[in-house]
Amino acid sequence: MKAIHGLAMFSVLSVWAAALQAQDANIVRIDGSSTVYPVTEAVAEEFQNANSGKIKVTVGISGTGGGFKKFTRGEIDIADASRPISEKEMEEARKNGIEYIELPIAFDALTVMVNPQNTWVDHLTVEELKKIWEPAAQGKITSWNQVRSTFPDAPLTLFGAGADSGTFDYFTEAIVGKAKSSRGDFTASEDDNVLVQGISQDKNALGFFGYAYYVENQDKLKAVPIDAGKGPVAPSEQTVLDATYYPLSRPIFIYINVKALERTEVQQFVDFYLKNVSTLAKEVKYVPLPADTYQKCVERVGSRQTGTAFGGHSETGVHIDELFRRELKN
Repeated sequence: MKAIHGLAMFSVLSVWAAALQAQDANIVRIDGSSTVYPVTEAVAEEFQNANSGKIKVTVGISGTGGGFKKFTRGEIDIADASRPISEKEMEEARKNGIEYIELPIAFDALTVMVNPQNTWVDHLTVEELKKIWEPAAQGKITSWNQVRSTFPDAPLTLFGAGADSGTFDYFTEAIVGKAKSSRGDFTASEDDNVLVQGISQDKNALGFFGYAYYVENQDKLKAVPIDAGKGPVAPSEQTVLDATYYPLSRPIFIYINVKALERTEVQQFVDFYLKNVSTLAKEVKYVPLPADTYQKCVERVGSRQTGTAFGGHSETGVHIDELFRRELKN
């Protein structure tokens, strides 16, 4: 009787485990950049509506670095990234047998913002931004008149993306000249909504994050035109496309675990993503890539072209076509 009872219990547990596996099989797991989140979340919502909720898509926001940690351990199917995969992350992926496909999915204009009550800033130069944000500025550049003598003697309160954020990496690369090279005495967060609140509540604040969050909150924030040597340029769809918003316009990415594509639900989601991201990116205030770029992404997925076009290092000012001419590195 005990043996029969044990067999029955084993059978029940097996059925339960199989049910859990079946349920698990219908989930596509994504995590990473808060900047890329609005695009991926919009695609996920449309995808789930299109398949009547039969396939669930979960989208987390642990920052680009946090997403890559999970991705290179095989814990998620897709990583949202606002910068390319780093050399260290590539090494971790190799160690764990994770092969990946790198896909640019939209352009973002990394936006510098002040409080709407700030009446003195009509633009900032790249040199002034470097003066504010470089490591040597910590504890020294603490008031607005130290940035420019015509600015008032008022405290300079800084807000920016957290160290795990790809936005932080890109901003420091573009402005300071080295990724992660920054002063540390500022309010940092991977959650852009925290930064919105901080800047909107402090007249003397200055901060940076993705364009979509600025557009969503432009009644509370004021974007600062940036002068890289050819006059001040404000972030917009047009200035991103014509490459005049330099050096703070950039592509954003998704990374797909190749093995995960063997699961029908992941392949279906990726197909849906590339077919619809152009329209949905625009809806959430990002700048879509050229139509032929999305076709190249479809071909890259279809032929399982793995690796990165960046070789483990972020770059500024790279034309999107160049990314598809380069040899991919794993």
